[in-house]
Amino acid sequence: MNVLILSCGTRNKIIQYMKRELAGEGMVIATDMSPNAPALYEADKYYIVPRMTEPGYLDVILDICRKEKINGVFSLIDPELSLLAQNEERFRELGVRVIGSSYELCERTLDKWQMYQWLSSHGYRCARSYVDQNAFFKDVDQGFITYPVFVKPVRGSASIAISKAYDRETVELLFAHSEGLMIQEYLQGQEIGADCYIDLISKEPISVFTKKKLVMRAGETDKGLSFKDSELFELISRFVKESGFTGQIDIDIFDCDGQYYISEVNPRFGGGYPHAYECGVNHMAYIVQNLKGEENIPRIGEYEEGWVMMKYNEIMMRKEETAP
Repeated sequence: MNVLILSCGTRNKIIQYMKRELAGEGMVIATDMSPNAPALYEADKYYIVPRMTEPGYLDVILDICRKEKINGVFSLIDPELSLLAQNEERFRELGVRVIGSSYELCERTLDKWQMYQWLSSHGYRCARSYVDQNAFFKDVDQGFITYPVFVKPVRGSASIAISKAYDRETVELLFAHSEGLMIQEYLQGQEIGADCYIDLISKEPISVFTKKKLVMRAGETDKGLSFKDSELFELISRFVKESGFTGQIDIDIFDCDGQYYISEVNPRFGGGYPHAYECGVNHMAYIVQNLKGEENIPRIGEYEEGWVMMKYNEIMMRKEETAP
């Protein structure tokens, strides 16, 4: 059994964990557009591929699947999730399972306005959001929302190009200089990350790991504390079943005075997943089980709380290849 991990970048731990799970059963093959992506060199085999947006990129990936007899494929970056889902049939024809959610859901999670509309229409607490400045200013005047607020791209990730606005002038200035922006309520509370796995066969949530985010860096959890709350587990399980996600997903949640607000969803491994794995929440094993055609037994909340994850920097060296 061979697994292909796309756009691996610096996600060395994901490669290591999958290799550990496949030991003796298959290989992990990794790709990236840069030879300086350190996670490449953790894999059993790797390929340097074109940028995802270049013509012919998908054909390159499909060729790798044929050559390496790939059984399952997933990506570690948001834009590529939609590409895989959109071409799921082409992968299936090669006997490759796309480990992820549907194209519609991948697109919804990329579009924060779409996600807000879905959450609010289905009765989930979430940050009040606007794409219309005038509607926002009207609600400010009526006291429905107050400053500060976040101004961010409707489609974006990794906390890129997010600004905190404390007044009307700043909001107007940001909108005047950029397109595709939205205004989002500033939620004051404890930020929480949830790593979830929804079985690819049963479509049931079978694993949920939650952590309080203590320190963030570049949109990822740098330090976190594992904890449990049955009410939160129930909310997450209901949300993922109602929305229809499958495979690995990462959910951002806020605890505001005892009320849980769903913020964003990434239908992939989040940067904080190693915290879950090191606490015994092995989603790699669930992936392998599904690729074998077998359902997983639900193990929601089967981990010990009170463990702190602390990321730190490491380096990898490679000799640059030079032309003769």
